[in-house]
Amino acid sequence: MIASFTPNVMRTLAFTVLAGVGTTVQAVPIHWTDWTSNNSANGFTAEGSITTTTSTVDVTYNNPAGIGFIQTDGGTDYWQNRGGGRDDSTSPYTGSFVDNSPTGSDLIALRYAGTQTLSFSEAIANPIFSYVSLNGNGYAFDQDFDILSFGNASDGNSCGYWGCGTSYKEIVDLGGGLFEYRLLGTGEPHGSLRFTGAFDTVSWRSLSNEYWNGFTVGVQGTAAEIIPNSVPEPGTLVLLGLGLAGVGLKRKKKTIQ
Repeated sequence: MIASFTPNVMRTLAFTVLAGVGTTVQAVPIHWTDWTSNNSANGFTAEGSITTTTSTVDVTYNNPAGIGFIQTDGGTDYWQNRGGGRDDSTSPYTGSFVDNSPTGSDLIALRYAGTQTLSFSEAIANPIFSYVSLNGNGYAFDQDFDILSFGNASDGNSCGYWGCGTSYKEIVDLGGGLFEYRLLGTGEPHGSLRFTGAFDTVSWRSLSNEYWNGFTVGVQGTAAEIIPNSVPEPGTLVLLGLGLAGVGLKRKKKTIQ
């Protein structure tokens, strides 16, 4: 819950965040989730796996409120560049750290407010969270992140499937040494962000019923592969969904093709 007092907000533009990744970092292959099955026994649960160089990590996604839809095998490729086709050299999902865009058409589309959780069967390193059409919505994290890329034709990246937009970070001082890190955007944000460290769960609460904004998750590798002797970050990496009230973005209807 956001504190009732007025927070001190510091806006960090996307190009500043990108610069924070460091000029010595080189793009690396990302292992993306292969979503394989789902059921509605407890709201909605999906199962998938991530195959790294030495391990297969099971991934479970649970959303008691349900979702808009899921694509596990086939369907529209919402990860392609605007206008059709893929080009990882200009993709909104690749950049200074991510070498390859999400695999196939696998995607989970959100539409309801409520809490949802990703769980991994073993600790993973440097998770990549890629998002489609984050208009009318936003996410606030309790840990810092790097915006790696987004679809904006003015900076050389292709726009995303639903159009162009920018992503930026807002750091909010909640007081008492607590901060939150907000991923917000303008237009039609499509892009990727990264958390640095070892994690075994990723949870977030979405406060918007916007239909729809989609996501998938990838990793650089397991924690054992990338950061030996590491332990997952304390507790859960929490994402608090934030509606972009007052930003003036126009909501749109989308249909599954």
